[in-house]
Amino acid sequence: MKTVINLVLAACVVALVYICYGSIMGPINFDEAKKEREKAIIARLIDIRKAQQEYRTMHNGAYTADFDSLIAFVKTAKLPFIMKVGSLTDDQLNNGMTEKKAMELINKAKKTGNWKDVEKEGLQNFRRDTMWVAVMDTIFAKGFNPDSLAYVPFGNGSKFEMAIRKDTTKSGAPLNLFQAQVAYDVYLGDLDAQQLANLKDMQNKLGKYCGLKVGDIEQPNNNAGNWE
Repeated sequence: MKTVINLVLAACVVALVYICYGSIMGPINFDEAKKEREKAIIARLIDIRKAQQEYRTMHNGAYTADFDSLIAFVKTAKLPFIMKVGSLTDDQLNNGMTEKKAMELINKAKKTGNWKDVEKEGLQNFRRDTMWVAVMDTIFAKGFNPDSLAYVPFGNGSKFEMAIRKDTTKSGAPLNLFQAQVAYDVYLGDLDAQQLANLKDMQNKLGKYCGLKVGDIEQPNNNAGNWE
């Protein structure tokens, strides 16, 4: 009988140790997994922001809510890059010369073959040439896969939610906003359910989005991420 009691007590001790260990390591393991996953997701959201900002530049300030359009843009679009040779002197600037005027004189000389005005203004070594560079070679690292933009790391094939807003400000100026986001449930749903519930409860109490998000269609925030 004494032996049975000892065995039961030993089992209870083991169970208590296991429960205590779980209560300590559970939150730690959850936080470590969360940090690892969010590091990859934040990097992807930053890539989306880069692509959207360049898309906006080439589309009269408008963003796109469609990942297919955004990915096609990244794959095929080219951005203007101005090669600058020479600069205007203080005397030239004081005399009213601007880069625009300088290029007008140079372009006129190229067409007519008459370089007297260019020489008169001292612009022989002044050049502004526009080159067109592929988006892929401009804003992303070598080997970047644009088809990955839409997909959430650790999301088991889930895609980011993306939305845009076209509006005007009180002054009548155009207002274009975008946001891309993913909820905790998408990339943390396979982890400890209680830790996830605690995290969401805390975010809700703080009035914050339960997940990661870049940009905001409710109010301008300079396309900041909610982790920044």
